[in-house]
Amino acid sequence: IDWKDRQFWMTVTPIVEVAYPGAVMYYFWTFYRQPFGATLCITGLLVGKWITIVFAWYWWANFPMNFMMPTTMVASALILDCTLLLTRTWIITAIIGVWAFAMMFGPTNYALFGYSHQPLVVDGQLLSLADFMGFTYVRTGTPEYIRIIEVGSLRTFGGHTVWIS
Repeated sequence: IDWKDRQFWMTVTPIVEVAYPGAVMYYFWTFYRQPFGATLCITGLLVGKWITIVFAWYWWANFPMNFMMPTTMVASALILDCTLLLTRTWIITAIIGVWAFAMMFGPTNYALFGYSHQPLVVDGQLLSLADFMGFTYVRTGTPEYIRIIEVGSLRTFGGHTVWIS
């Protein structure tokens, strides 16, 4: 499924999403000494993502649900909270916990997106399931499509580029 920017989503998403849990962790750890701020924050972000997916994409735009699955970062947040609980220091949590937060992003999301790499034969053509879904539902609002239009070319289903301007 390539509804995200294929080049940068594995690196940018953990970096951007660690800022919110850091702020919530600071509040809960400073005032209450409770190390569950990251898990609470990521769970709240995940609920917000699912609300957006259901209302904006599934009900309004009528896209299939398996195109819009949000990335899960609950396992990463649990590791971040456990690092703070075991070390009780911000510096080690910032070094080790945030590193583990980012490193768990790929393995935990493979369960969600791994099925799309299955081979599929459609009309004698061997495709991955993600390619077949992309050919069936053309997503014109994706960053890849917008970049192609800004360059002045349009990619066809055959994989070639057609100049439009």
